[in-house]
Amino acid sequence: MADLSSIIKAYDVRGVVPDEWDEGVARRIGAAFAELMAQESGATAVVTAHDMRESSVPLSRAFAEGVLSRGLDVVEAGLGSTDLLYFAAGSLGVPGAMFTASHNPAQYNGIKLCRAGAAPVGQDSGLATVREWAEHDTYDRVPDRTATIAQRDLLAGYAAHLRSLVDLSQIRQLRVVVDAGNGMGGHTVPVVLADLPLTVLPMYFELDGSFPNHEANPLDPANLVDLQAEVRRTGADIGLAFDGDADRVFVVDERGEPVSPSAITALVAVRELAKGHGTTVIHNLITSRAVPEIVREHGGEPVRTRVGHSFIKAEMARTDAVFGGEHSAHYYFRDFWRADTGMLAAMHVLAALGEQSRPLSQLTAAYSRYAASGEINSTVADAAGRAKAVRAAFEDEDGVTVDELDGLTVELPDGSWFNLRASNTEPLLRLNVEAPDTARMTELRDRVLEMVRA
Repeated sequence: MADLSSIIKAYDVRGVVPDEWDEGVARRIGAAFAELMAQESGATAVVTAHDMRESSVPLSRAFAEGVLSRGLDVVEAGLGSTDLLYFAAGSLGVPGAMFTASHNPAQYNGIKLCRAGAAPVGQDSGLATVREWAEHDTYDRVPDRTATIAQRDLLAGYAAHLRSLVDLSQIRQLRVVVDAGNGMGGHTVPVVLADLPLTVLPMYFELDGSFPNHEANPLDPANLVDLQAEVRRTGADIGLAFDGDADRVFVVDERGEPVSPSAITALVAVRELAKGHGTTVIHNLITSRAVPEIVREHGGEPVRTRVGHSFIKAEMARTDAVFGGEHSAHYYFRDFWRADTGMLAAMHVLAALGEQSRPLSQLTAAYSRYAASGEINSTVADAAGRAKAVRAAFEDEDGVTVDELDGLTVELPDGSWFNLRASNTEPLLRLNVEAPDTARMTELRDRVLEMVRA
């Protein structure tokens, strides 16, 4: 069996089909995952869901065969978003597997795995074992039962659960442009947002894993252009863009301007804190400094963590946090099994907008306090060496503090800061800079980039 380390990443399975993996590999991963869940927790079933990619059905069916071979039942939820799979694993109390490559191009596919209750499975929490067992494909345990497979439609239950968490029935009428990017938002949005005071103006709702209009990756500004133009053309109140598996959402205001995910994190945190059911809010270290400031101002306790959903979810469990946000537009809710759901975040923004009369740009201005560079990637041969050189250039300056929680974070006495992180999978350094104003941000950004790219 080939080495699976090239497709089994830090958080999930991801690779080109059929060049890097195929149904045979999926079958082995299914058996390994089922065996781990059976040994670890006595699980007797696994729930699966899949996105609209052409390879998703055959891969998920092969995975199911592997699960059945280890004596565990399979519940097929069929077409769904990744957060629908988390809903399934949470509400049914069984481990889950979502077949999607999220925002990656059409030739890719992948698997996001979770335990019962949507608890994460990452490299340090089971994924390495799945890889090892899938590579060997031999097991000592003999299944003591004949497993079965059944289909179950969970979309209505998923929509009802979300609507129980955010009430949109009494908001003012809003015009909402939604760009699904031919991804799973086209399947879930019409059900979740039906029969509400919303005029939904759909863009690219046709499920098409070839992504004929643009990549389903709203983190790239090029993929927001169509949404921005449509918001301006229609005079809509807000625009929403979902990624391919609809677990992330990006927001555009009534002017067609993107709203920073950090501002969305702060806005949703304030709403979750107002419920009075907890005070801890998780934010990763590249979110704006406005996020912890605003959390504290509203009686909350911010907790800073590394980038990546497994770290966020672990901290949420440890601290019993009510909410967590990442600058990549992943939003995590204690009321949603600590899992990330772009749909629930979008509903919070719609509620906040519709419960008052100001336009979105004015509403979110209070949550946007500083000038940010966004994430800037640089291809470098020696990422560690470049980061070391940057650290040496700054660490002896007066009033500078340095930490290495995740890459290199440097805070300067004027309130400016930057984070420089190496990619896990590519020869890249990722830079994020924030400062009190645009001029200072530009100055600091250019200084660091000059050293990184020297």
